[in-house]
Amino acid sequence: MDLTDSQIDRYARHIMLREVGGEGQSKLLSSAVLVVGAGGLGAPLLLYLAAAGVGRIGIVDDDVVDLSNLQRQVIHDTAGIGVSKVDSAAARIAAINPDVKVDIHRTRLNRSNVLDILAGYDVVADGTDNFATRFLLNDACFLAGKVLVSAAMLRFDGQLSTFKAHLGDPHPCYRCVFREPPPPGMVPSCSEGGVLGALAGSMGSLQAVEVLKELLGIGDSLSGRLLMYSALETGFRSVKIRRDPDCPTCGTNPAYKDLSHHPF
Repeated sequence: MDLTDSQIDRYARHIMLREVGGEGQSKLLSSAVLVVGAGGLGAPLLLYLAAAGVGRIGIVDDDVVDLSNLQRQVIHDTAGIGVSKVDSAAARIAAINPDVKVDIHRTRLNRSNVLDILAGYDVVADGTDNFATRFLLNDACFLAGKVLVSAAMLRFDGQLSTFKAHLGDPHPCYRCVFREPPPPGMVPSCSEGGVLGALAGSMGSLQAVEVLKELLGIGDSLSGRLLMYSALETGFRSVKIRRDPDCPTCGTNPAYKDLSHHPF
């Protein structure tokens, strides 16, 4: 697609990058990303995807803005308390970049609706805060052949990886690393264990970078690596992760050949 004069001006700092250029920016404007969760991770992720000119962004969230969210969910504001998070986020995106079309999914993902919602998006970004949705998303993305960029955080620590096991070996899926959700109560949520607000900005921004890299086909993918960040230590660590032949999702004898009997 040809860029307009205003788009050339808006995206000038992208266009001057050899790895992006006008062709890459046009690709972003023609791309579609689904962001699941408009909370701590989704907030900075959505802001940067919109600013970058991703042409269509879907937002999935069934919650409303609460005062306790504003310490880290920077896409929302005090005036939006009580407003649906997807509506609040969509309004902010419209103010940032009129080039972006927003699809609103005011719902919670489940085995009945997830595949329909995923359809039509190039990349899926997981910004959820619960294991049920995280595991469902992994399994659905594998079945639908979608790239999944997944981030998580708690207290002062975050982790990030890209999963595209549908492309085959050597790419792992989320279940190759974390086989099943932990028992209830073993891992606290952010509301139970707390989280440094600015950590959400760090992890959501890193997640946005990986989404943009996947859309543009540039750089080294995080597939096969788990990136871990400690804010207190100001340190990053990258761990190699391998595809598990016994994985219940992408292994040789998968337990989830469809979602009809999926636990979530």
